[in-house]
Amino acid sequence: MSSAEENNKALVRRFLEAQVNGDLDTLEELLAPDFVDRSLQPGQEPGRENFMQFVAQLSGAVSNASVLFEDQAAEGDKVISRLTMKRTHDRGEFLGFAPSGMEIKTTAILIHRIFGGKIVEEWSESSGLADAMRRRLERERIERERVEQELRVARRIQQASLPEEVPILEGWEISPFYQPAREVGGDFYDFHLLSEGRLGLVVGDATGKGVPAALVMSTTCGMLRLAAQNYSAPGENLQRINEALFPYVPSNMFVTCFYAILDPKNGHLSYANAGHDLPYLHRNGEAEELMARGMPLGLMPGMGYEEKEIALHVGEAALFYSDGLVEAHASDGEMFGFPRLRALVAEHGEEGTLGDLLLEELRSFVGEGWEQEDDITLLTLRRSATRS
Repeated sequence: MSSAEENNKALVRRFLEAQVNGDLDTLEELLAPDFVDRSLQPGQEPGRENFMQFVAQLSGAVSNASVLFEDQAAEGDKVISRLTMKRTHDRGEFLGFAPSGMEIKTTAILIHRIFGGKIVEEWSESSGLADAMRRRLERERIERERVEQELRVARRIQQASLPEEVPILEGWEISPFYQPAREVGGDFYDFHLLSEGRLGLVVGDATGKGVPAALVMSTTCGMLRLAAQNYSAPGENLQRINEALFPYVPSNMFVTCFYAILDPKNGHLSYANAGHDLPYLHRNGEAEELMARGMPLGLMPGMGYEEKEIALHVGEAALFYSDGLVEAHASDGEMFGFPRLRALVAEHGEEGTLGDLLLEELRSFVGEGWEQEDDITLLTLRRSATRS
């Protein structure tokens, strides 16, 4: 191989390295005034200035650019190069594609014609940046469809586990509200019709998102319904469900649950809590916490659950809820929070539309454009005057 051909190979290597690194000064030096690109990317014109503009746009959109020369040969005024280029598309839009942080690897075979120490023509055959980006978008589309399908399945599981009807009890108002977030969580509520006219009330939350959370939630609901038919004490119910659930719940998941049994004839409410947010009882213009100790379900075996009881009088109300309400954030990062919720229950607990009022307060707090972070569940139990 002649020294001229060796010089041409070195010139092409320098030229290609300048392309990859966005070195426009070197390109200005090496490109002939009448340079023509014979293998154009979408939207690219064949001339010298358009070639440099294309390189500048690409350089501004990527980082960590590198080139590896696999092979190179020269004959006469032409140089053939086989190489691999890598770039991370993380700095700006390119060819209509937003930055994704994805590494784009392209392999190419290029032919350059050289005259008077300048690059006159370029031909290339490569996997192509545009092709690589289209393949990336296709993978993202497939993944997005898979996730959306999973969310649809999770929603169906979740909806099927929720009660179809609200029990009607003379002298009582029961008002549930459930609003799922886009990414399905594990919120649930339920009612159990028990012997002697009693009613079981459940509000809970399985940690996690999507199908796993929906499956754990559905399993817990089924276990609760079965246990309610055999055991009359809330604490015993939770204890037995915890033992049954523990072997089947993934190690990174658990279920919080507040379980109460109401005797509507005398207003007696017995309850136990498996790590769930404390309900509030509106009484005498105050909001009292219904406290009872207990670990979440499925977290550890051998757990006991403290059981307590109260009597609800006419005009009093209990609010059961999930953390999607108190953990909602405003645009400045402030959280809705327990103190705010407790104050609202104390001030408005006598109103029959407590749930609606809380949701109005939430919407005012988070403002327009809020994207709901988690499922929101509210369940209000109010004792009203018995009709004669």
